[in-house]
Amino acid sequence: MTYLTSILLLAISTALINNMVFHYFVGNCPFIGVSRRLDTAFGMGAAVTFVVTIAATLSWLMTYFILAPGAPLTTWVWRAVRPGSTATVDLSILNYIVYIFVIAWAVQFVELYVRKFFPPLYKSFGVFLPLITTNCVILFSCLEVMKHVPVTGAPVTEPWGLDKAIIFAFFAGFGFLIAIVLMGGIREELDHCDVPAPLKGPGITMIIAGILALAFMGFTGMDANLARRLSPKPPATAESAALPAP
Repeated sequence: MTYLTSILLLAISTALINNMVFHYFVGNCPFIGVSRRLDTAFGMGAAVTFVVTIAATLSWLMTYFILAPGAPLTTWVWRAVRPGSTATVDLSILNYIVYIFVIAWAVQFVELYVRKFFPPLYKSFGVFLPLITTNCVILFSCLEVMKHVPVTGAPVTEPWGLDKAIIFAFFAGFGFLIAIVLMGGIREELDHCDVPAPLKGPGITMIIAGILALAFMGFTGMDANLARRLSPKPPATAESAALPAP
């Protein structure tokens, strides 16, 4: 499988097949709370995409160079403090704490930017903008990236470089953007529909979310078909060339 093919499959799989909202069911709080209007939903999706890309990139860098067992920067500092030591330094116990601080910093940066340049959007977000810090999509993406960081202390089944970590994080946020924009457009149309009183608000929203999740199940298996079609075919041998075409 070529490099571009693997990148394309990772992007499609993350955004559509394994959508964060409809497959893993994470990020439901802003998905329900900020999808009442299409413009607000798009702004929230764009903000989450930016935050998750920055947070996952920093998480990969900090995990690879500092937190992972035998990380180069940590090992260099330890051997500078204790010359001749051959012990392996493992700071992976701090992963969750470091990731939360990184996410909080990225959210504060986005909040300051939106407040300064887009005041109406900042007011429409309300309390949900600082709550991006607790958005499960971002922490879930950082933890997924952590599982694929190539480290020396433990073997990784499918190691990701920084490029694949960024692609995964961006398309995880982009998949959230697709989900919340779809819901925002549908909920705007629901304002003109006769929804039964017991289902108004979160009730009908959850039903629609379930229907959308069923629709996204239709993408299952698309990555395998794409991989089979995009993978280079082996050269034909003399024996296979002699066989009659079916």
